[in-house]
Amino acid sequence: MLWNKSTTKKIGDAAEEIAKHYLIKQGLIIEMQNYHCRFGEIDIIARSESLYIFIEVKYRQKSTFGGAISAVSLSKQKKIQKSAQMYLQQQQLNEYNTAIRFDVITIDGELNQPTLNWLTNSF
Repeated sequence: MLWNKSTTKKIGDAAEEIAKHYLIKQGLIIEMQNYHCRFGEIDIIARSESLYIFIEVKYRQKSTFGGAISAVSLSKQKKIQKSAQMYLQQQQLNEYNTAIRFDVITIDGELNQPTLNWLTNSF
């Protein structure tokens, strides 16, 4: 299969939808999807009562090179953390008094039958 930006974006969007529906089934409230700011992007921002959860979704069809989890680099983690700070400021939430958590959802395999792993408190 030939990959291009359009195909990659569609696959990424489909993986995020799978993750979003999974999170809703787990009882989370989706606050926002694909939050963008000058520091980067957060795939999903969810909430469980007063806990805000910033979630990175990674999809890999094959587990070559470590699968989806290996794609969340330290620099990506720092971008997500800075973006989360910006989000909290925009929502007029005090980042020091607001409970937050950073999670990763990995999706491996075919999208019609994916293997999903929810890694809470990932970084």
